Amino acid sequence: MVVCNVAVTTILSIQSSVAYGHVGNSAATFPLMRVGVEVWPVLTVHFSNHTGYGAWRGPLLSATDIADVVRGIDERGVLGRVDAVLSGYQGAEEVGAEVLRTVELVRRRNPRAVYCCDPVIGDVGRGIYVRPGIPEFMRDRVVPSAQIVTPNHFELDYLTGRTTSTVAEVLEAAEALRATGPDVVLVTSTVLDSVDPDEILMLVDTAEGAWQVTTPRLERTFTGSGDLTAALFLAHYLEGDGAGQAMGRTADVVYSLLKATTEAGSAELLLVQAQDQLVHPDHHFAVERLR
Repeated sequence: MVVCNVAVTTILSIQSSVAYGHVGNSAATFPLMRVGVEVWPVLTVHFSNHTGYGAWRGPLLSATDIADVVRGIDERGVLGRVDAVLSGYQGAEEVGAEVLRTVELVRRRNPRAVYCCDPVIGDVGRGIYVRPGIPEFMRDRVVPSAQIVTPNHFELDYLTGRTTSTVAEVLEAAEALRATGPDVVLVTSTVLDSVDPDEILMLVDTAEGAWQVTTPRLERTFTGSGDLTAALFLAHYLEGDGAGQAMGRTADVVYSLLKATTEAGSAELLLVQAQDQLVHPDHHFAVERLR
């Protein structure tokens, strides 16, 4: 038996988990591993299924539970290996505060580690769907602490106090969000007056430039696709891809996997059945530089 001792990217992912389906860590862990990233999942909840079904069972872990798991990892003396912390849905302010404490600890162990936050707040058509207090906490405490944030269109508008309907306005809002702290803002999906209703736009903004990629809009949306998008963008960005290239690779994979899921008529992401799309996507899209 040959053991390859090659260093790999390591992500500490603090998110929810479900037994059935793919959201949170259940949407991020396998895809990250499939593209060659070591993942240390820390769970914030462990539900039977995602809450979009209207009924679910399982425990909501406390901030103390999360701290205990992270403390145990630290006691192994390995937190210095972590290249990035990834977080998604934060069910309570105390959980969000514990995530920030974990980020601080990881940065002490590895000053080069980055924090990528998917600021889960709500969505177009649904509005805010997290508990009261979470949106403000995300805006005022979490986002300014992150190097990378991955809001959808609704979340971008909420976080910046704007209403955007054109590419130029989205870009201005992304720049405004960067001014609060993050280095990279990936807007994972947009609904714009100027874009064909059969298309969807992804945009990334950094100090070095901004880029967009346009893909066809699928007839269905899937819970967990945002979690998948944030995880894959972080992985490609950590590989050394520029933000535009990382976004383009992410868009190729996410669209290809969602299209395969749609064609199969599945209600849940087909991460296992369509796993080859994670590394060899069928569809590729041009990335356009905006500035």
